[in-house]
Parts: sequence; structure tokens; C-alpha cells
Amino acid sequence: MLKFQKNIPVKQYHAIGLMSGTSLDGLDLCYAQFSIDPNEGWSYKLLKAKTIPYSPNWRRALYEAVHLEPEALLELNVSYGMYLGEQLKAFRQELGKAPIDLVASHGHTVFHQPQRHFTLQIGDGRAIKHLNPFPTVYDFRSQDVLLGGQGAPLVPIGDHLLFNSYHACLNLGGFSNISYVKQGVRLAFDIAPVNIVLNALANQLGLPYDDQGKIARAGTVDLQVLEALNSLEYYTRPGPKSLGVEWVTLNIWPLLEGLTPECALSTFTRHAAQQLSNVFEQNKLVQILVTGGGAYNRFLLEQTAALCKSTLVLASKEVIEFKEALIFAFMGVLRLLEEPNILSSVTGSPKDHCSGLLV
Repeated sequence: MLKFQKNIPVKQYHAIGLMSGTSLDGLDLCYAQFSIDPNEGWSYKLLKAKTIPYSPNWRRALYEAVHLEPEALLELNVSYGMYLGEQLKAFRQELGKAPIDLVASHGHTVFHQPQRHFTLQIGDGRAIKHLNPFPTVYDFRSQDVLLGGQGAPLVPIGDHLLFNSYHACLNLGGFSNISYVKQGVRLAFDIAPVNIVLNALANQLGLPYDDQGKIARAGTVDLQVLEALNSLEYYTRPGPKSLGVEWVTLNIWPLLEGLTPECALSTFTRHAAQQLSNVFEQNKLVQILVTGGGAYNRFLLEQTAALCKSTLVLASKEVIEFKEALIFAFMGVLRLLEEPNILSSVTGSPKDHCSGLLV
């Protein structure tokens, strides 16, 4: 377990976390209380949370951000920050006079290329604070990338300090990522794309997502494409490692080209299940806490369970949907206390460190 760097007083911290995932489901907001006892460690209470679905215009703007010219991207960074600030202000009204010590925003990832030492999450934290008079933490990833780390995944600090009663924590979001302890060290990495591909395929059928994996269940797996997907070099690479939208564009979509959406959904769901089960089996993971929107994909979970011996434990509905927003709120608390909130064993940076811009 991480040791506290200084004498933190026994008290409670109230924070709001904002999270926007690569699957573009919407903006997650989570208000939580974190309690610290130097002898017992950290605990949390998730007090209120909600998802604000993106309008078609915002979904399109965020999806196409990767193609913008520099000036237009800078403009979007500010306008999206103002949007986050406005949504946060409305959320605060629902909280009434509840105490707030800080706000922590992940932002929305446009670029993530740690091998080239840059990553970009838009949503200017200064714009958020302009509309909400609280200490605000944002841009959690850049410092780690500059230090030579992957800048991802970041959630394992919360797994380590808040959810350590499970052998592993699996998040099924735009990408699947896993966190577990091996020989006393917390390890984590992105496993494979999930909802970033599955949702886009469902969109081709006029649907926001493949509800419970029903379309994939009824479809046919293209074995040749499945073999090509499973042979991608990333899956043989040791961690730390992470994935981004650019990798999906270059490696996944060309392989799915030519398949019907139904066939592609079935094939890619089987591919995601195969990669998940490979990791579970290789690391002998027994009890795995599952969160993220993909936890509702019944077919994906059934396919995964059939390929491994692990037990997949679904978290409560609130934790399934808001665990990432909860943990970014927690990371903001750690940043405020100047405690490490990024683990070097996870990202590959040379040391544990305290990251995030505080305004």
C-alpha cells in the first residue's frame, strides 16, 4: 500500500468528478465524500451522480475533434470547458448547500500518443472554474507522458486505495482496462477496444449501442477477420501500455471493412472476449470487479466467462456507471493534498507522482 507522504489530518473531503469517455455516451458527474484515517486508509461514499447525454451536435464535435485545425481545436477546448462549467453549475444546484472542497475534471481525450510524448484532453479547467468558484483540477495525464509514462490508465490509484478487496478491477468503457496486484505491485494496462468500436457499429444500424449484445448474439463470426484481430501486435506487447482512438482507426477499422454491421458486431465482441479471457488466464485472476457501460453487455460477459475460469462480479449500478468519475474526484483530492495520484508501476513513468493542474 502507498504510504502517506505527510501527516494528513483525519477528516472528510467532498469532491465532484467529471468524466467523458471515448465511447461518447455523455458527461458523467459524481459527487462523493472521501474519508481518510492514517491507520485504516481511504473510504468513500458516492452521494449523487448523473449522466448528461451529449446532444447530436456535441457528440459530432467531440468525435470530429481529432480532425480539426489548430485554431478550431483551441476554440473547442474553451467552448467545451464552458459547457462542462455550465453542466457542473446546474449539478451544484441539485446538491443544494452540500459542501464542496474541489472539482476534478478528466476532460475529453482527443489525442493520446505517449510514444511521441503528448496527450490531449480538452475542456479547459479555467473555464470550469470561471463558472464554479472551487479549486479545480484538470489535465491529469500530460505530466506522466512528459515523464516518459503512458499517461494511462489512471484509475488504478482508486482501485488500489478504494477497491482493493478484489483480485482485479476491470473497466469496460470505450477501451477495456484492468488493474490488479502481482507480487505486491499494482499493475494495469488497456486490454482492447470495446465500446468505441461496438457503439460505432451499432450507430450504423441507427442505434446508440447494441443492447445487451443482442445483435452480436444473433450475428455470425467471421473467423478470418477474428484471427486477424487477435493477431494484432499490441496484444503481445508487455505492459505498461495504452490505447487511443488513433490506434483503432489504423488497426481495427481496416479489418472490419466489408463486413455487415451485424457480422462486425458479432466478430468484434468475440474478439474483445478473447482478449479479456487471455489476460485473466495468463495472470490467474480469480475474482474480478466489472464496471463501465460494457458491464451491461450480457453477451460479451457470457463469451468472456466461457473462455476462462475467472468469476466476473458486477458492481452496483452506481459504481458500474460512475466509477471513473468517482476516482477522478478522488484523484483531485489527492492532488489537493499533494499526495501521489499516479502509479509508476501502472503507467511506466520513473516514479509515483502527483499530477493534475490545480486552478
